[in-house]
Amino acid sequence: MRLNGKTCLITGAGGGIGMAMIEAFLAEGAIVVATDLDADQIVRNCEHLQAGSQLIARRLDVTDPSGIAGLAEQLKAEGVEINVLVNNAAAITIGKLLDATVEDLRLVFGVNVEGLFNVTKAFLPGMIARGGGTVLNMASLASVHAMHERFAYSSSKAAIAMMTRSIAVDYVKDGIRANCICPARVHTPFIENYLKKYYPGEEKERFEALSRYQPVGRMIQPSEVAAMAVYLCSDESAMVNGGSFVIDGGVMAGDQPSPEG
Repeated sequence: MRLNGKTCLITGAGGGIGMAMIEAFLAEGAIVVATDLDADQIVRNCEHLQAGSQLIARRLDVTDPSGIAGLAEQLKAEGVEINVLVNNAAAITIGKLLDATVEDLRLVFGVNVEGLFNVTKAFLPGMIARGGGTVLNMASLASVHAMHERFAYSSSKAAIAMMTRSIAVDYVKDGIRANCICPARVHTPFIENYLKKYYPGEEKERFEALSRYQPVGRMIQPSEVAAMAVYLCSDESAMVNGGSFVIDGGVMAGDQPSPEG
């Protein structure tokens, strides 16, 4: 199994991508510490996996440094030693610069940027002390490719991409690798809720438009992101460090033919 001997902490594990990572990591032999604001929901969603002691579900608010420190101490006391950290928790707002408020910026940067900072700072010292480990951050296609009406979100994800490279450069001699995944649109419950919130009555048409955005003609499945995560967290990727890995169905490959041909 590709993740045998790995103990992986995932933030934002209750969402579609997080749940797919839990399932994929467990299948590859990892112990998974799955964290989210609602740990009970994680347990309910994972009942079918029959993971037993391989799955540890804990509540975690990535914007609360004292709560993160408390979890780190709790896990240490229980003998749970994290050597893979997946920063997956995320927040998003919709709008252009002139639509954005300071509150919008504080929300997405508080979760996406400060959250990554808070969690990594809490768990990285232990990883270094034990000889190294892997940090995997969830960025977005929006971190490398400007997307319409995603001003605050794109800015935060671009910051994550550079934070990833900085961690990779600064701690490579300590046995730490850091990479990030940059997906285009992933079909998760978040997408369904987003369409209901921002486009009531137009959900079907908007979903089809979002699917067509990827030249392959469909959205990415969470399991496809999880498969990339397994590789980047396994020893197979030992020579992969500081990378931003795009999974976008061909968006960045180049212009597509117009509908007229």
